[in-house]
Amino acid sequence: MIKVQELAKMIDHSILHPTMTDADLVRECAIAKKYDVASVCVKPYMVKQAKELLKGTTVFVGCVIGFPAGNSTIPVKVFEAEAACKDGAVEIDMVINIGKALQGDWDYIEEEIKAVTDASHRNGAIVKVIFETDYVTKKEDIIQLCEICTKVNADYVKTSTGFGFVKGSDGKYDYVGATISNLLLMRQHSGPKVKIKAAGGVRTLDQLIAVKEAGCTRCGATATTAMMEEAIRRFAWYKENIRRI
Repeated sequence: MIKVQELAKMIDHSILHPTMTDADLVRECAIAKKYDVASVCVKPYMVKQAKELLKGTTVFVGCVIGFPAGNSTIPVKVFEAEAACKDGAVEIDMVINIGKALQGDWDYIEEEIKAVTDASHRNGAIVKVIFETDYVTKKEDIIQLCEICTKVNADYVKTSTGFGFVKGSDGKYDYVGATISNLLLMRQHSGPKVKIKAAGGVRTLDQLIAVKEAGCTRCGATATTAMMEEAIRRFAWYKENIRRI
C-alpha cells in the first residue's frame, strides 16, 4: 500500500504565480513544512527567503530558470542557475527554448540543456528540464528531448510549467499540462538515471497516484493541501478498516 509520506515526498509545492507576494511565500512554505513535501519551487528572487523559512526541515528549495517562456539566452540561463544555487537552491527547473525545439534545432537545445545542467551540477544542484508539452506536442520531438536530456546527464525530464496556455478558437486560453500518455512516452525514452516529473493539471489525489503509477517520482502541485488531506483521510480509513477484516 502507498504511504502518505511517500506521496508527500513526490510533491514539488509550486509558489510561482506572478501575483504571489512575500506573504504568500511565507504561507506556502508553511504548507510545505506541514506536509513535509519534497521541495518548494519558487521564483528566483524568493530563493533566499524560502531557504530561511525552511531551515531545519527536509524540504528542498528549488528555483525556476528561464520561466515560463524559455526565451532567455543560454548565458543568461546559466547565470540564473548559478545565482539561484548561490542563494541556496539545490534544485533547478529550467524551461527549454521552445521555439528552437519546434524548429528542430537540436544542436542548440543540447547546448542549452548541457550548459545549465553542467553549471547546476558544479554548484551541487539537480536539474529538471521542462519541455512544455502543450507547445511541443509531437511524439518525435518529445522523444528527441528525452534522448538529449539522457545524453547530457540531466536529472529529470518534466512536462510543463503550468503556464503554457494555448489560445482556442473561441479566443480563450487553456492548457492541459501533464498527461499519462506523455509521461509514459518520457519514461520509455529517457535513460534509467533520468527521472520523470509531472507538472500542470495534477490537482487531486487520484491524479497524483496516477502519475506515480506512470513512472513519476516528482509532481509539481499547487493543490498540495487538498491532495494531502485526502490522502490522510483515505489511508487512515483503510488502516482502520483493514484491522476489522
